[in-house]
Amino acid sequence: MKLIIESGATKTEWTLLGDAASSRFITPGVNFAHTGSEVLTSVLSEASRKVDFQAVGEVFVYGAGLFEPNPEILAAFPSAKVEFGSDLLASARALFGRGAGIAAILGTGSNTGFYDGSTVSQKVRSGGFILGDEGSASVLGKLFISDFLKGCMPEALAREFSEKFDSDYLSIVKAVYRSEAPARYLGSFAPFIVESASRYDYSAGLIDLNLRNFFSRALSKYNCGAFEVGISGSFAAAVSARIEAVAKEFGIRISAILASPSEELVNYHRNV
Repeated sequence: MKLIIESGATKTEWTLLGDAASSRFITPGVNFAHTGSEVLTSVLSEASRKVDFQAVGEVFVYGAGLFEPNPEILAAFPSAKVEFGSDLLASARALFGRGAGIAAILGTGSNTGFYDGSTVSQKVRSGGFILGDEGSASVLGKLFISDFLKGCMPEALAREFSEKFDSDYLSIVKAVYRSEAPARYLGSFAPFIVESASRYDYSAGLIDLNLRNFFSRALSKYNCGAFEVGISGSFAAAVSARIEAVAKEFGIRISAILASPSEELVNYHRNV
């Protein structure tokens, strides 16, 4: 059997491929650059209760912040063949299969790269939610929370936010600067912001500002006129219409937007 592990900051999707059918389940997210080994070990333990690790012959691991083989995963599958790749490679394979294209991720974080049909051979560095991640849910949340704290948004929207979330200043600061997953915390406000965009020009403008930064600081660095451009990610799916509109401003055509690469990765790995 083959097992596909596709992890981001918010969730990890596990897809088990049998001879004829596939099954999928979700565990908490892992960013391999930031998540501690104790958390990863706990996620692996949870997954092991749903699938027999010893019965798996091949494992394909895709993850945010995954730059080298992970020892905890190797230890969990000692007898399996394990392949590691970035979340961007997962997106590219799902979007383009074995064809070339410019792949992007817009989820809790963001990333872009040129895919030559085999590997991601060119990449504009993301920088994470502090130094980059333009266009992502976490950066949208960061922009929103900053405006909220400084009183730079409509009062009615600020009241709605306070009624729905813990808006105490110290609670927000602790969650951003002391929690284990600040990007996930900031990204958790994205659904509220997206929903409010139909009622507040402020919210719609903030989303568009975030996306324009993504196009100008990341996607525009590639030869988008010569190759297809595809985007994956739950946040991308939630703001797909706004992505299409901003893309037109930059003269870029988006060939596909996938909420998750998982289903197309199944097709890709069935044929490997």
